[in-house]
Amino acid sequence: MNKKTITDIDVAGKKVLVRVDFNVPLSSKDPNDDITVTDDTRINAALPTLNYLLDQGASLILCSHLGRPQSAADTQFAMDPVGARLGELLGRRVQKVDEVVGTQATAAAAALQPGDVLLLENTRFEAGEKRNDPELSSQLAALADVYVDDAFGSAHRAHASTEGVAQEMRAKGGPAVAGFLMGKELDALGTAVSNPAHPYVAIMGGAKISDKIKLIDNLLNTADKILIGGGMANTFLAAQGHNLGKSLVESDAIPEAKRLLDMASNQLILPIDVVVADEFSADAVGKVEDVWSISPEKMALDIGPATLDRFNAELQGAQLVIWNGPMGVFEFPNFAEGTNQLALLLAGLVEHGAQVMIGGGDSAAAVHKAGLTAKMTHVSTGGGASLELLEGKTLPGIAALDDK
Repeated sequence: MNKKTITDIDVAGKKVLVRVDFNVPLSSKDPNDDITVTDDTRINAALPTLNYLLDQGASLILCSHLGRPQSAADTQFAMDPVGARLGELLGRRVQKVDEVVGTQATAAAAALQPGDVLLLENTRFEAGEKRNDPELSSQLAALADVYVDDAFGSAHRAHASTEGVAQEMRAKGGPAVAGFLMGKELDALGTAVSNPAHPYVAIMGGAKISDKIKLIDNLLNTADKILIGGGMANTFLAAQGHNLGKSLVESDAIPEAKRLLDMASNQLILPIDVVVADEFSADAVGKVEDVWSISPEKMALDIGPATLDRFNAELQGAQLVIWNGPMGVFEFPNFAEGTNQLALLLAGLVEHGAQVMIGGGDSAAAVHKAGLTAKMTHVSTGGGASLELLEGKTLPGIAALDDK
């Protein structure tokens, strides 16, 4: 992932368009409420890049998507609360305009002085964003002298603000480079893809096997073992002939699960016991059952203690661990034990010199909820992007940046 970063270029006196990932949780989806940011983790993650650029004498034009608005009429997804929180964290005024491109944005960008910060409106208020409209890309590029992508979580999407604008910036002779957060993601996950340390253990969880078949296929070529938990384990267990009761099983994916087991049964490590309950509910009472004797009226909602012991044994001595997807319904405290205990095991491995990388999304949320984020080697900010990178795919938002 040999891409130029902000340290490879001169930004003094330049206007820098930074694509950030400020897709943060908000206090309300009612546009009439006084909406605030409820978790500023992603804003904090961008600060090293923003402060470096400001210290180098640049002025900043920031753009990001927020939520899933259908149009600009969905004002509950306006960037105003994000701008307010960013100003507090930066300790300086953040000017926010009510459009992504147009006369107001152009005038505000033209008036910027070194040290100024301008926040554009939600990029998804523009219909051309998701279809990578060349006109929108060109208008964005025209606002600045330099393009910086620091939004790894959106790097797998070929949108106007991630891929198109980089091409347009290069076409007019300006640099298109990675920020510190993007660079950190590429260094960490790129190593896992191209030059992993061994023994290398991957841990796959989450609800569906169908979302991760390509990833598992790719990992079988590089990882020594793949530990499988969460809802996706049910489909593998069903493929082995186990009765899963009322558990979530992807019937359509059973042939793929059988193919993977036939190809690499010695690499794939499945649960041997699970925590079951009568219903999918936070109030449901869990009970441990072996996978070969799951009650017909029960559903598996977490891995059991014997499985955790087996996973622990497989992890001993690992030099690299990648984890993507929780081991159960970690949102419910009664079924979060497997996920939480696994996170503790991984934190212990880091203390003994292993590299442990968390693949974003629900895995990152689970580690954060367990208070162990700082104990991991790397926690990715992009669930979908990290999955596609580990699958071996080329991410358009990264491919568009200048090579070193």
